[in-house]
Amino acid sequence: MTTAPPPLLDVRELSLGVGDTGRLVVDRASFQVRAGEIVAVVGESGSGKTLAARAVLGLTPPAIRVRGGAIRVEGRDLATLKPAQLRALRGGRIGMVFQEPMTSLNPALTIGRQLEEALALHTTLDAQGRHAAIVAMLQRVGLSDPDRVLRAWPHEFSGGMRQRIMLASVMLPRPALLVADEPTTALDAVIQRDVLELMVSLTAESGTAVLMISHDLAMVARYSHRVIVMCRGEIVEQGPTEQILRAPAHPYTRQLLGAMPRRREVPAVDPADPPLVEVRRLVVDFAGRAGLLRRGRPQRALHGIDLAIRPREVVAVVGGSGSGKTTLGRVIARLQKASGGELWFDGRPVRAARGAAWAAYRRDCQMVFQDPYASLDPRMTVAQSIGEALRGTGLDREASAARVREAIQEVGLEAGHATRYPHELSGGQRQRVAIARAVVRRPRLVIADEPVSALDTTVRAQILDLFADLQRRHGFACLFISHDLAVVEQLANRVVVMHQGRIVEEGPRDQIFDCPADPYTRRLLQAIPALEPTPDGGVRLRWRHDDDTSTPGASGTASGTAA
Repeated sequence: MTTAPPPLLDVRELSLGVGDTGRLVVDRASFQVRAGEIVAVVGESGSGKTLAARAVLGLTPPAIRVRGGAIRVEGRDLATLKPAQLRALRGGRIGMVFQEPMTSLNPALTIGRQLEEALALHTTLDAQGRHAAIVAMLQRVGLSDPDRVLRAWPHEFSGGMRQRIMLASVMLPRPALLVADEPTTALDAVIQRDVLELMVSLTAESGTAVLMISHDLAMVARYSHRVIVMCRGEIVEQGPTEQILRAPAHPYTRQLLGAMPRRREVPAVDPADPPLVEVRRLVVDFAGRAGLLRRGRPQRALHGIDLAIRPREVVAVVGGSGSGKTTLGRVIARLQKASGGELWFDGRPVRAARGAAWAAYRRDCQMVFQDPYASLDPRMTVAQSIGEALRGTGLDREASAARVREAIQEVGLEAGHATRYPHELSGGQRQRVAIARAVVRRPRLVIADEPVSALDTTVRAQILDLFADLQRRHGFACLFISHDLAVVEQLANRVVVMHQGRIVEEGPRDQIFDCPADPYTRRLLQAIPALEPTPDGGVRLRWRHDDDTSTPGASGTASGTAA
């Protein structure tokens, strides 16, 4: 009888504390990762998942102290290693992919210089061998012109391409363990899936194990063999991915699974109603990049867009980065000038609105932004921020104060929040304030631009429920902009799919999700699962419109049921 090989990574009773205080941010965490295995650590902000992973590399912040336990990599206790030995281990035997590659790529060095340095530090290859290895790896990660990439600078690439370059840099020394901290959170659905499949493929080829940090349970279901669930610094549950998702044992795991977006019934809208908002042949051009002796060529962001939104209707605009969806929302909100076309509201042209007509449009059209911290004045309390939106409505001070109190209550905040400032609130609470500020004027149209993309799973679910409840209660129409089709499926009456500044498909929600006609829509939908509840309080995930059965993952295939 053969014994199993020792784990590649063995974490025993790890405790991390803040400074000299008694507060623990990771409390007696124990887990293992074996060679070739993909293990996902999931949890919300503050769960301790990122700190636990960074401790594996010796990269915890200065204020965080190891209070107990041991971390062994390939049998070596990290606490016994000298700084030089730890540096050799980090980047050589252990690689790390961060959430935002621009924080780990040096903006002052070309890509070629950075890849060359990484390889020279951790291998014995000569200059010619290093160059050949770098070119081969860049081609392997899908960058078809490696010579141009090597001469370029980090800022010249999109987020998805930068993450591919980071993967190339980390995988060049062929590490035994890859730590990936939310590696695709900032990317849209299609690029996210492409990058993850590339990462899984690269690590499978080299036999590299992966410790993946994520809050995205759908991603975890597709790509991991085992799952570790963390809550408030403790591991509350761990086991095979399929087992955890289908039959979660801990209430917190069930809460996370229950918060995943899923299709719900939405109020019907009469298609015979005249449009509240109508966009006709809308064109937007941005000034191109100019040189010393040449003018910049205009870049077209929107190509002749036609769109109608009826009263009480939720129209979702979805697409990847650069699709033009945010530009469309900003034009309708009059935050961006159009280069051509028409915008009508309630049967009247908006582009030429002045005076009272413009004031009425500002009252009737409100916007909720992605980052409430950037849209709320840090010098104003919650009550002042919401009350500011009521200026020009004709309400006296007493009526205005009553409306503010009502709005605070409506969005699920307590009366005591009225005197707090934005920095004293959580991300979810700040977004509730932003929503209250938008609906307090009783608008007829709300434009929501990625309003939940920066929130944790359970907070996102609460905000979506709140938004749907307010929309039904007040009856406003909504243009909901998102790259996340799972969120859209929960809210929308109708879905508009944009790609490279054009509408490629639009129709009722169920039609778009169940019978997509355009190949790009199918690619977007392939990145999200359909959820089916299990009798044990878990979920069964079915991958949609997925003809590719080659994707590695916990269940062995990418099509059919992943977990």
